[in-house]
Amino acid sequence: MPLVRVEMLKGRSPEYKEKVLECIHDALVDAINIEDWDRFQRIIEYDKNDFEFPSFKSDSFMIIELTIFPGRTKEQKGQVIEKITDNLGSRLSIDPGDVFIVINEPPLENWGIGGNQKG
Repeated sequence: MPLVRVEMLKGRSPEYKEKVLECIHDALVDAINIEDWDRFQRIIEYDKNDFEFPSFKSDSFMIIELTIFPGRTKEQKGQVIEKITDNLGSRLSIDPGDVFIVINEPPLENWGIGGNQKG
């Protein structure tokens, strides 16, 4: 049950944002075998004054945070990062240098789903 948070500049079309989420979801399905229905994704958009990043990055720059259950291997996490970046590049022409990904793995005891503690 990955939780996906994408932060980017405002001004993109609904179709563009939908494609960003598809790129990420498809990578998660391929790399860590999540179910296709397992979509807990959100995009947070910022005005240029509220989203600081290095001047050598383009306006396509985005930060992607994945919060996942623990237990994936280093290789699986590497595949997720590579596949997300590849998908964004091939489908939306986003330069790999404009994709910043971090993976968080809180212990199962820190997950509450349907009112129940997971771990």
